Amino acid sequence: MKKLLTLLLFTSCLSTLAQQDPQYNLYQFNQMIINPAYAGGRDGLAAIAAMRQQWAGFSGAPQTMCFSLHTPLLKKNIGVGLTVINDRMGPRNVSSFYGNFAYILKINRKVKLSFGLNAGYNQYRFNFNEISFKADESTPVQFLARQNLGALDINSGMYLKTSDFFVGISASHLNAPDIYSYVPQQGTGKYVYKLKTHLFITAGKSFILNRDFVFAPTVLIKTVNDTYGADFNLNFFLYKKMWLGVFYRNGYGPGGLIQYYINNKTRIAYSYDSGIGSASKLGGSHELMIGFDFFNSTNKGRMVNPRFL
Repeated sequence: MKKLLTLLLFTSCLSTLAQQDPQYNLYQFNQMIINPAYAGGRDGLAAIAAMRQQWAGFSGAPQTMCFSLHTPLLKKNIGVGLTVINDRMGPRNVSSFYGNFAYILKINRKVKLSFGLNAGYNQYRFNFNEISFKADESTPVQFLARQNLGALDINSGMYLKTSDFFVGISASHLNAPDIYSYVPQQGTGKYVYKLKTHLFITAGKSFILNRDFVFAPTVLIKTVNDTYGADFNLNFFLYKKMWLGVFYRNGYGPGGLIQYYINNKTRIAYSYDSGIGSASKLGGSHELMIGFDFFNSTNKGRMVNPRFL
């Protein structure tokens, strides 16, 4: 029984930094997924669908699908949106539904500061039949059954942007809800699955070298349970049509990404990463994203801007 619970907690926290939240490589092109203050940040109705297969070929590895929709309202002073996520890892399957709200403060013509909040519901399903183990007489029948649990969840963030710079900070699971707990009938101790608050800090700066070439490094810093990690990106925007980038995730390994603008309304992106050393045994990870932007009549002719909007 102890081995089963240990495995459950391990698989629920297996990703880098033991973080419970899904991991994304294409975060700078889909920032509302980690920061609710980004809602309305694309100056029009925006829809993004993404899928991530982490550690392809490894049984029970994380699989994440997400969809987000957001738009500015009231003279672009308010941003609203919807986020739906399904994240599967080992015996745990989570479906999440969030409503997003952001207040956009126009400091001057070039600088905007947003304050965001989202609230939603997480539905957790634990299927212990997917774990091979040997039960004894002390193992309660109700524990071995499929578990369906749920919890309210609250996240918040701030986002500052100009035409060539952004910085954001966000925190997930502010209410730190308890999802699952079990006290063995024999022995001591208590096994708890509790959502921990995750902190994300993002920043990026664009350097326009000429009309067809932009250099835009970004960084993502993550912390949970007093552990820290970071993704360092070197991105290049070419001919106002395509992003190419390489990145390194500390403690794990390198990766690469590409995003291509089919037109001013449609873009597709792909990313691949692979660990080094012992992490390479887990296999590579693939991430795919497609985005649609529906601008109003005043924005139909706008050019693609290198500010990660």
